[in-house]
Order: sequence, then structure tokens, then C-alpha cells
Amino acid sequence: MLKKYYDKTLVEAGCDEAGRGCLAGPVFAAAVILPKGFKNKILNDSKQLSEEQRYELRPIIEKEAIAWAVAEVNNIEIDEINILNASFLGMHRALDQLKTIPELLLIDGNRFKPYKQIKHQCIVEGDAKFMSIAAASILAKTYRDDFMKQMAVKYPIYGWETNMGYATKKHRAAIKEHGTTELHRMSFQLLPSQLQLEF
Repeated sequence: MLKKYYDKTLVEAGCDEAGRGCLAGPVFAAAVILPKGFKNKILNDSKQLSEEQRYELRPIIEKEAIAWAVAEVNNIEIDEINILNASFLGMHRALDQLKTIPELLLIDGNRFKPYKQIKHQCIVEGDAKFMSIAAASILAKTYRDDFMKQMAVKYPIYGWETNMGYATKKHRAAIKEHGTTELHRMSFQLLPSQLQLEF
């Protein structure tokens, strides 16, 4: 069961990202401040939910949150600063947009770059432990999926409408045959070593 808060006395923003391990597209991050009494039976880590459940929850989170925001860091920026820093930057950009200033940040994962003077708490698998982080994971995931589905129309051969830019066999095979796009992360190992390229 997800916890409603880490500290009952503070305004908490849950932060999470989506798309860190992808070969293409931006990383998306979200920050969400939920009311302390927020309740929802199906809210969970986005990875534990079906696509239908995530999209069902998104408007509920957006309507009932005290504040929420989604931001992205594109593949060019990822190549310049690396994916870990890009994830932090995405969270910072989301926090910049919040209409309510949080007093504590709950970060999914084990590392974070401090944001302004606001205290933060890193929580491994936090999206499966705290409601606000789970809510942020759902927003980040659904907004990123929407983006990749739109890009799949422009670049149909890579299967992004289903793999969302992750390193599936179809995606890697398309890179091998057709090359890369403007959305691919050139700092990532887009293809395995030559010995493994025999399909």
C-alpha cells in the first residue's frame, strides 16, 4: 500500500522521470504535490499499471493535485550532459513550473542534484512506496508515451508506437538497416557489438 506522505507537516512534491533507458526521444520528468488526504484505489507505480489505467489516472491526478508539472530534456541535451544529469534537469524543469513551492522533494531513485534550497529525500523504488512519486511516474510516462506515438507517425519503421524508443529487437534492427533519426541518442550504444549483429 502506498504511503500518503513522508512528513505530514511539510508540503511534499513527488518527482519521477520516464525514458531513461531509451535509445531515442527525450526523457520526461514530472513533479506532483498531492493533498495529504488524497485517495485512489488503483494508483500505483506506473510500471505496475496497464496503459489504460495510467491514462485513466492522469486526469484525476491533474484535477486533484495541489500542483503538477511535466518537463522534458531532449536527446541532444542528453548526449551533451549524460542521461543521469538529464534526469535531474528534467525534474528541476518540472519543479520550476509548480505553482505551489514545495518544502520537501521526494525523489524516485538513489541520487539527485539539490534543487534551490529545498530539502530532498531520495527513495529507491519510491514510485512503489509514495503516492506523490507514483503520480509523478504516471504523468511522466503518459506524456512521454504520447510524444513517442506522435513521432512514430513521422518515423514509422522503428516501432515507437509500441516500444516507445526502448531497445527492442525491432528497434535495433531498424537502426541497423535504416540508420538513425534526429531523435536518437548518439551517446547510447544503439547497436550491440559486431559479433552480436547476426540476426
